[in-house]
Amino acid sequence: MSYCLNPACPNPSNPTHAELCQTLCQTCCSKLLLRGRYRSTKTLGRGGFGATFLATDEALPGRPTCVIKQLRPAASAPHILKMARELFEREATILGKIGNHPQIPRLLDYFELNQEFYLVQEHVNGLTLQQEVRRSGALDEAGVRMVLGEVLPILDYIHAQEVIHRDIKPANLIRRSFDNKFVLIDFGAVKDQVSQSVVANSTDDSPFTTFAVGTPGYAPPEQMAMRPVYASDIYALGITCVYLLTGKSPKDLGYDSETGDLRWQSRVNISDRFANLLKKMLEVSLRQRYQSVKDILRVLDLEPHLGSLSQGMVTHPRARTGHTADQPTSTGANSPAARAAIAVRAQQAKQEASNGLQTRSLRRTPGSVGDAPSTHLTSATKAKLSANGLQTAYSKGRRDFTLQDLSSLKLRKINLPDAIFHQANLQKTDLHAANLFNVNFGRANLAGSSLRDANLSKAYLSYADLEGADLRGADLSHAYLNNANLRGTNLCGATLTGATISAEQLAMARTNWATVLPSGKKGWW
Repeated sequence: MSYCLNPACPNPSNPTHAELCQTLCQTCCSKLLLRGRYRSTKTLGRGGFGATFLATDEALPGRPTCVIKQLRPAASAPHILKMARELFEREATILGKIGNHPQIPRLLDYFELNQEFYLVQEHVNGLTLQQEVRRSGALDEAGVRMVLGEVLPILDYIHAQEVIHRDIKPANLIRRSFDNKFVLIDFGAVKDQVSQSVVANSTDDSPFTTFAVGTPGYAPPEQMAMRPVYASDIYALGITCVYLLTGKSPKDLGYDSETGDLRWQSRVNISDRFANLLKKMLEVSLRQRYQSVKDILRVLDLEPHLGSLSQGMVTHPRARTGHTADQPTSTGANSPAARAAIAVRAQQAKQEASNGLQTRSLRRTPGSVGDAPSTHLTSATKAKLSANGLQTAYSKGRRDFTLQDLSSLKLRKINLPDAIFHQANLQKTDLHAANLFNVNFGRANLAGSSLRDANLSKAYLSYADLEGADLRGADLSHAYLNNANLRGTNLCGATLTGATISAEQLAMARTNWATVLPSGKKGWW
């Protein structure tokens, strides 16, 4: 079928027969081939300034699909046309600048015809987050964390190019069908070359943009006041997370009349730490909000294992005091151990901010805490447990095995869901067919270990060393493997559906036709 792009056409759908030779709309006689090559086949959506259409490029072999974005001003007044042209040229320029990112649609063409403007972009096949929530319901905390873990690096990339998206929302995030990755679309509201420091410290009334753009409810106050900054995208992403958790748009949640804050916390069931992260993303006050994507990435990456470390210090002070784990000398927020944990977190955050997460070694000496100095808090690696000792401790309610030496143990078919092995030494440990559901292996040494047929669903393996490990047939569905070392890791027959893992990591591992990729499809990477 050919779809007429004339907005005044009363019957834009043209029948399929004779499509290849058809060049004029049968109703209004408008040309159906834009520039003699692009044929619209159906409408994808309409907005205040125009519409988007699915199309085919008939000038290329195979007639590949693409998306035509038509910007058509509602009026022909000179100032309206000028504003439309400015939006059009800005979007084309920005897409040309940042469109080489694999999760941003590429700009294929742009042109003006009869005071209407057209962008031709790469077609992304998949469902938006809005469509997914409407079909399947709201996500849980783990699901939203995974969305953040993938979308934040895209946002970091465009901010590094001095670009503010200004329309982050569930409808503009598509989960691409063939690889299950999110793609950020619709750059029609972009703003480039905005100085963060100038905006943050500005006290005059001069606008930084010519007109306010964005989606009400998702755009923060400073953006609606025509003064967007990079943190404006962070606010919109925070609202998107609330939508994913509640299934409700901002207008359905309401606002606090005194503070202006969105009322959302009573509608979700999430951890306090994650709630605090979202709360800071959603601060109405720009000064109180996260200022950069890297700040959020740092919190998301450090939070799980820092919490484990703090818990271990408070409840297991044996290495420091000589008391047993069951006889803590002091607990609570004001205990020496808790204060020490806070100090370590502050030191590590300072080092991470200056050095960056990527510069840190995947292989850690057992007992080290980030880049903090080696002190009595971190120098004592816990005495090695036997296989029976580990099973006994777990059966008695112990879950935290941070810094524990468990290397070379025979732990086949052991049942340890929700355990914490942050920075533990499990090198060459036999965990064949073990139940390790939701286990925290952050920065653990698992090099050469056997995890064949193990249940690692929802396991946290950030920065874990899995070099040479055997994970044949393992269930890694929805596992978090960001920055894990997978050099030589055997993933033949493993299930990685929904896992957070990069193409570069998978390229270092061994896979085969039976490996289930993050997209849910089988085959070699």
